[in-house]
Amino acid sequence: MVRGPGVITGRSGTIGKVHFVAKDYWPHNTALWVTSFLGNEPKFVYYFYTHLDLARFLSGSGVPTLNRNDVHDHHALLPPLPEQRAIAAVLADVDKLIESLEALVAKKRAITQATARGLLTGRTRLPGFHGKWKTNRLGEIGSFLKGSGVRRAEANSGNLACVRYGEIYTVHDHYVRSFRSWISPAVAQSATRLEYGDLLFAGSGETKEEIGKSVALAHDVVAYAGGDVLILRQTGADPRFLGYASNAPRVAKQKASLGQGDAVVHINSTALEQVTLELPTPEEQRAIADVLSDMDDEIAALERQLAKTRAMKQGMMQELLTGRVRLPLPLEALKQENAPDA
Repeated sequence: MVRGPGVITGRSGTIGKVHFVAKDYWPHNTALWVTSFLGNEPKFVYYFYTHLDLARFLSGSGVPTLNRNDVHDHHALLPPLPEQRAIAAVLADVDKLIESLEALVAKKRAITQATARGLLTGRTRLPGFHGKWKTNRLGEIGSFLKGSGVRRAEANSGNLACVRYGEIYTVHDHYVRSFRSWISPAVAQSATRLEYGDLLFAGSGETKEEIGKSVALAHDVVAYAGGDVLILRQTGADPRFLGYASNAPRVAKQKASLGQGDAVVHINSTALEQVTLELPTPEEQRAIADVLSDMDDEIAALERQLAKTRAMKQGMMQELLTGRVRLPLPLEALKQENAPDA
């Protein structure tokens, strides 16, 4: 056991993440930890090592290793103890703000997921809607076609919007809000032109659980689909609702059962045609999509705020931990700093 507080990091394998422990702790034999703070503020030392980026001291050609002697030989200028405490307090306040935003995002996500489970299955109905939902096969609400063309090197060749199959997993969620790829007219000639209301499915993926993830084109824009995208062209349903409904757990389970392959999983349009989902009236579809979209927009706004706060913290650390910006100290701290040595 090591008496807390402590500052710990890994010395082999995953290196660079620094942890602060307030209480007594039992470090693993693959860790390095501060045994003595030599009169410095422990929380300041934690922030200082975090900003120092310990990963740059790695050595070894096989498993990366952090040698404590390499870190010991590093020279740094440190402020007096009162200023260390002031810096640590400011950064700790920012950390608390980040933690509260992270908790709020997690809470909002859980609420949204629970709301979606109820609304997309008809177990929860919005005020004014009472009719029975109809079970439909995807093949009954439209016809499938395939995306084509658009190699990786062509993804930023022009100014025409494009959706590539990998972006369905990594960029888009339920329906397209913005585009990441832009292709030239020459590349677009070999791609598939999309239409408002199209529902796009990823034709391949790494696992059966994620195969066939879908995203709807819910805006009337000129856009194209690249290869390995399966497109359901439909006109009667609200595209945003379809985007949410086609990724719901019950539908995702159907797609997973239809995926083929192990290392790389594929799904084709013939299989997707057999997937069923429940559809209410177009009016209820739009109402449900509005509710879920508003909730997603709220989460997105919180995530932007969280990203800005994290960036602000990095900027503060860069300024405060290098002495470029000095904090005003309380009178008592100034007296302590300027007191004659005993």
